[in-house]
Amino acid sequence: MHAMNVTQARAKLFQLIANVNFNSEPITLTNSKGKNAVLIGEDDWNAIQETLYLNSIPGMYDSLKSGIETPLSECVSEKDVEW
Repeated sequence: MHAMNVTQARAKLFQLIANVNFNSEPITLTNSKGKNAVLIGEDDWNAIQETLYLNSIPGMYDSLKSGIETPLSECVSEKDVEW
């Protein structure tokens, strides 16, 4: 993860925002008081939030793992699912 101080970041904020969104690589923003922050793209932030939410549901991890391990030949086609 790349790091830079807030003064440097302020001078090129628009470019940093473009970079974190394009590269999906967060940037640590440092300050002299040791209280740092992390700049990440919104899509990455949303993915983190979704992962945390799904992991907070009891049994969800095991259910997802089981689904991933199920052979496609045993899966039901979406056309056959009645909504």
